[in-house]
Amino acid sequence: MTGWLIDRRGVLGGAAAIAGAGLALPLAAALAQGKAVVDVRAFGARGDGRTIDSPAINRAIDHAAARGGGVVWLPAGDYLSYSIQLKSHITLHLDAGARLIAADTPVEGMASGGYDRSPDLPASYAAFQDHGHSHWRNALIWGEGLEDITIEGAGLIWGRGLGRGHDYDASRPISGRPGVGDKAIALKLCRNVTLRDFRMLEGGWFALLATGCDNLTIDNLLIDTNRDGLDIDCCRNVHVTRCTINSPWDDAICPKSSFALGYPRWTENVTISDCTVSGSYAIGSVLDGSFKPFPPAPKSTHGRIKLGTESNGGFRNFAISNCVFDTCRGLALETTDGARLEDISVTNLTMRDITTAPIFLWLGTRMRGPAGSKPGTLKRVQIDNVTVTGAAPLPSIIAGQPGYPVEDVRISNMFVEQVGGQGAAMAALDPPENAAGYPEPNMFGDLPATGFFVRHARNIALSHVEVRTRVQDARPGFWMRDVDGVDLHDVKLPSGPAFRLDAVRRFRLWGSRDLSDRQVAGPVSAAW
Repeated sequence: MTGWLIDRRGVLGGAAAIAGAGLALPLAAALAQGKAVVDVRAFGARGDGRTIDSPAINRAIDHAAARGGGVVWLPAGDYLSYSIQLKSHITLHLDAGARLIAADTPVEGMASGGYDRSPDLPASYAAFQDHGHSHWRNALIWGEGLEDITIEGAGLIWGRGLGRGHDYDASRPISGRPGVGDKAIALKLCRNVTLRDFRMLEGGWFALLATGCDNLTIDNLLIDTNRDGLDIDCCRNVHVTRCTINSPWDDAICPKSSFALGYPRWTENVTISDCTVSGSYAIGSVLDGSFKPFPPAPKSTHGRIKLGTESNGGFRNFAISNCVFDTCRGLALETTDGARLEDISVTNLTMRDITTAPIFLWLGTRMRGPAGSKPGTLKRVQIDNVTVTGAAPLPSIIAGQPGYPVEDVRISNMFVEQVGGQGAAMAALDPPENAAGYPEPNMFGDLPATGFFVRHARNIALSHVEVRTRVQDARPGFWMRDVDGVDLHDVKLPSGPAFRLDAVRRFRLWGSRDLSDRQVAGPVSAAW
């Protein structure tokens, strides 16, 4: 016998028995490879949408783990559950028609039972990141210190009973209360993790929170969620491919580098490719294919790919490619708590109806972290082949701090169509620094540029870049202050003012059809 399956009828042996039972091909393949395949119904799971099935699912996981691992199989049905604890060498397989549903809890929490409670972090660093980043076990599915784990299948993970951590949620459970869950999947210090092919609805605060995980593969997920999509924190060797994420209430794909482990750790060697992120559709309407417009909400639409906000450790060696941004915020690369953010390659993005800045590069000094931490760095970023249509009035932003410039940024082959229509009053603005503010493109208020707002930067190069506005705009295409080293080649800007420069050194403009070549060595403050 090459493997075994447990179901209501007992033990079935061999791949032939699997095929004869009409089971999914992945399960037949697992059995053919000698893996154990365990049916959760053999351990008491009902899948009727009324019974709390998490005890039975956990028993099935424990049974397989005690025998060295295997596949824990959820056949078609509705499995109402509190916390499910993964174990090493376990594959959790959700068959087509299987729905793993987060059970409801009272808004104020439960005196006993409900979702697992995570130990509180030490007071010495508990406040260095949001509460949701400081706990892992209060999740529908969680695991800590594991290896070789997989969640897969054509089924659905539905976080129906999870809190979101929003103060204005009157009807949802309050995150942090006993027995309350607030995330769909939470993994801490795991390695060799695969998440593939399943769908997610209403994932709570995080559809996925992965902290300190290495060798993480996320492929072909469809996530329609009510806050963050994929939060990848302090992780190494990560591949995110072919995912569609609708997250109108928060970020879609969000690498972070927090202090939640009690020490700074890089998020590094990450690829994100062939993904669609949006913030424009009613939750659930991407899953069912109706794509209904997102109704008005207390916060503006999110979506997007963002590095940050938690940024204590660092970000390096990222490749982001072939991604679509659909009516959401733009690409954001942020370090604000002392992290080094460097060696980032971005290629082939299309963005439609961007609600804030198409590109936001921010080096701030919020410095939420251990005393004595120093401001970080943001450097060596290359962005190529970007198309943006219907962008909001905010320009792309490259901004550092006095003495801490954003460095070595190359942007090429970029087309931006902005709505335009702003007047002379906005063109005359002198935006505040807001160095310690919460990092968002709108943190400075309105900005006096249509294409690029650049402040406190060094070695910035743009080539084959065009900015258009749908209607006339009084703002210049570029607004620059305290920038050392600017190379602009083949730049096209809307009619009207082109540049406003203040303390800009080593400026060079050449090869543009409608702009005269210019080269200035010393500091220049001028407008033309």
